[in-house]
Amino acid sequence: MSVREVAVLLSWLSCCGLAVWRYSSNSPNYRIFSTRSTIKLEYEGTLFTEWSVPEICFVLNKSSPRTELRCSSPGVHAIKPIVTGPDEEERNLFVDSSHTCFLWYYRVRHFFNNLTQVISVWVYDPENADPDELLGSAEEPSINSIVLSTQMATLGQKPIIHTILKRKTYVSNEKMKKGTWHVMVPMTRDDALKEIRGNQVTFQDCFIADFLIVLTFPLLTIPEIPGSLPISSPRGSQLMVSWDACVVASVVLVTDMETFQTNDSFRTWTRIRVPPGSLSDAERRSVADVIVSRDGVFFLTNGVLYQKSFRGFVKLGGILNLPNGGIIGISSRKWCWVKYLSKAKERRSNFAVWTENEVYLEYILLKFTRLVTTTELKNILNLSVTATLTIHSVEYTGHPLEIAVFLSYCTICTVTKKIFLVIYNEDTKQWVSQEFTLDAPIDSVFVPYFIFSALPGLILWNKHSIYYCYHNFTFTGILQTPAGHGNLSMLSNDSIIHEVFIDYYGNILIKMENNVIFHSKINTRDVVKLHLWTNNTTRAFVLLSTSGYTYFLYALDNGTIQIQDYPLSLETRSVAFTTKDKCPYMAFHNNVARVFYFLDKGETLTLWTQIIYPENTGLYVVVESYGPKILEESHDISFEAAFGHCTKTLTITFYQNVDYEGLYDYFEMQHNNTGLVMVQLRPSEYSKTCPIAQKVFQIAVGCDDKKFIAVKGFSKKECHHHDFSYVIEKSYLRHQPSKNLKVRYIGKKYGCPLRLDFTEKFQPVIQLFDDNGYVKDVGANFIVWEIHGRDDYSFNNTMAQSGCLHEAQTWKSMIELNKHLPLEEVWGPENYIHCFSYAMGKPGDLDQPYEIINSSNGNHIFWPLGHSGMYVFRVKILDPNYSFCNLTAMFAIETFGLIPSPSVYLVAAFLFVLMLLFFTILILSYFQYVKIYRQYIYKPLHNPRKHKKN
Repeated sequence: MSVREVAVLLSWLSCCGLAVWRYSSNSPNYRIFSTRSTIKLEYEGTLFTEWSVPEICFVLNKSSPRTELRCSSPGVHAIKPIVTGPDEEERNLFVDSSHTCFLWYYRVRHFFNNLTQVISVWVYDPENADPDELLGSAEEPSINSIVLSTQMATLGQKPIIHTILKRKTYVSNEKMKKGTWHVMVPMTRDDALKEIRGNQVTFQDCFIADFLIVLTFPLLTIPEIPGSLPISSPRGSQLMVSWDACVVASVVLVTDMETFQTNDSFRTWTRIRVPPGSLSDAERRSVADVIVSRDGVFFLTNGVLYQKSFRGFVKLGGILNLPNGGIIGISSRKWCWVKYLSKAKERRSNFAVWTENEVYLEYILLKFTRLVTTTELKNILNLSVTATLTIHSVEYTGHPLEIAVFLSYCTICTVTKKIFLVIYNEDTKQWVSQEFTLDAPIDSVFVPYFIFSALPGLILWNKHSIYYCYHNFTFTGILQTPAGHGNLSMLSNDSIIHEVFIDYYGNILIKMENNVIFHSKINTRDVVKLHLWTNNTTRAFVLLSTSGYTYFLYALDNGTIQIQDYPLSLETRSVAFTTKDKCPYMAFHNNVARVFYFLDKGETLTLWTQIIYPENTGLYVVVESYGPKILEESHDISFEAAFGHCTKTLTITFYQNVDYEGLYDYFEMQHNNTGLVMVQLRPSEYSKTCPIAQKVFQIAVGCDDKKFIAVKGFSKKECHHHDFSYVIEKSYLRHQPSKNLKVRYIGKKYGCPLRLDFTEKFQPVIQLFDDNGYVKDVGANFIVWEIHGRDDYSFNNTMAQSGCLHEAQTWKSMIELNKHLPLEEVWGPENYIHCFSYAMGKPGDLDQPYEIINSSNGNHIFWPLGHSGMYVFRVKILDPNYSFCNLTAMFAIETFGLIPSPSVYLVAAFLFVLMLLFFTILILSYFQYVKIYRQYIYKPLHNPRKHKKN
């Protein structure tokens, strides 16, 4: 072989990944990469000579392919291996000078008896930790960690568990034991994102880094049954992965040998296998797609859908309203909106199934519904009946309610076709055609992936190129390298695209089948090639860990799985340093603390965002909203320039300005002004080197079903419940029935009654609660009524005393107007009309009791003095501008006291009747006595004795 041929071979080996080098640190996910860190260098290949490092960095063994590096000064350090042959690529490592040196370590124990989790937390130093702690498999702290944690506790350190979504805080109520704190938290599904935080305490001038974790209800992997057979993709195919959008640690991996499942990001894993005889050998080795769901793991093989769960392995078909064959694709959500999905009353689909002509949606408990057919879509889109329309693919968008259907359309289907896009909203049940059309070869296949953004945006890819469609499909093109190449295969030795990975920070990673990686960022037009991280012979996949960091998943030929942290931030900064790519702004701040906000009637949401940039750049913050046009916005901008930098601060207020009082179509107006609005804040310009360049959140306008009211002083939990029966006299009932009413008091439902002397007036104090607890006292108008129909109570304020200018609404008048409705529906916010305007009604009798109460009008309920009684009330918010919810609550009152003395006339009448009865009995007794006396005068007292005859 000639010298030229040897050089070509060495060059090919280098570019194809047979020789790669990488680095690592003891800190998981490279969270600490500073002058204090030990940087491990590793070279794979046979051409290594020595390491080239700056003078301020020290290498333990310069001529070893595996060695350790320390840099005494922060900054960018150029490092590369020196090899025999073509030069290896150089990395520019950013070494920090951070004072963050320590990390939190945690273990979780689950207690199902009270649905809680105990998190054991301690502090460890990555540079002096045990191997088990570095691998994340330690069950208890090492000696070094015990000493460090104890010392930190002495200085005042104490961890707290802070939840990101509900913003709750949990602390340890016990003293540290053996260098470990224990924090108890409730098991939850809609508040799974948590962060371990500590006090601002230093030891040896070092802080502890906050640690983000995902902690939900314990998830179980399907056990492997002995004797089962492997299920896999076709021989030689690439890795296939599915993960739970809201629990990214729950992953299913399909290889061409086995299928694996994990619930902890492959720290541990099990195999998924199928019973013998359930599938033929060809079917077991033909998995085309996979989805992991709460209902199990779903496999698509040979056009048929199968489910693997704890109950077994079953074929899904006509019995579940699915086709028995011909299924060409399945798709699930990519982005987690658990806060909204958990609060929504309407059911939401989990994944989509489609054939060439039909789309089906799967709901919880394995319920499938056919969504649409291509025949129906032709009518919706007004397409020619004779044209060919097939379903290309189905994908969930970034919006939690929308599903995108990509359609292939052609009239003469020989050379090219058009790809259309329609979006279906699960709430409105409407189809909307999008401004999206793609001309493509008839046999081409595109894979869509919607990005994490407010406005609809997506990328599509075939084997060689990436198409982008941003800002509601108005910003389109092909991702290209700085040199103008759009065909990524040409830059990766003709390899084709295997995976496109997008995270919540806007990073886009394109991994080719030979493990060459390209990087881009959403809303940008270019892509750069990153340093090679792994060789081209290893089958790999890029995934997201529970802490929000990327890692490589490797499927080895021996049937095992390995994972490796991937320093995405360090790798992109290294390439950006070479390309001189700079972020146009210096800082982008905001106070958006949640990803989900609820907005009720009368409420506003005020947020601020700030951007700092060099002078004469002219940047600003863009506010983008997507969804129903139900919110108004007000913007306030402040500007400041100093020392060559500009600061723009934008304050945004979201609100509604709708008056619901006196509307004829109250419920329709409410419906028209509720919905989900996606909002995004972003700089007007940014590049791939910018940090988090956007903030996406939701505003749900409507009724929060976790919101409720209660009457202060009444509790269903803090008293002993007991049931009993009592009778309400018919004269005390509103409709005057013919007989008394017997009532069963249900203690669990009504709570414990409040006992009041019937001389005491009572004004209910209404309190508002949500799933976080008490919110505030309610100041709005409300009404009360006795649920069993009693009306033997009244109100101390008259209409005139309350300021009415015409006769106010009363229960009597509202029942008369709505005789066809039950009592609880005759009066409410939908038909409330106030009495404080001359134009609203006739003057009428203003001396009637005013039956509307609020916290400030002094109106009270008072009781009849002639008798005691048991009252079960329901209270309802009457103000139509207070809430979208129908807020009601129940409370019970038992009155007691001495019955007052009757009147003189009543006493006289009673005595007269008593005396009349007495004399009547006396006279009757006299005549009865005379009758008996006369009878015995004329009759002898004794009968004469008869004599015996002899």
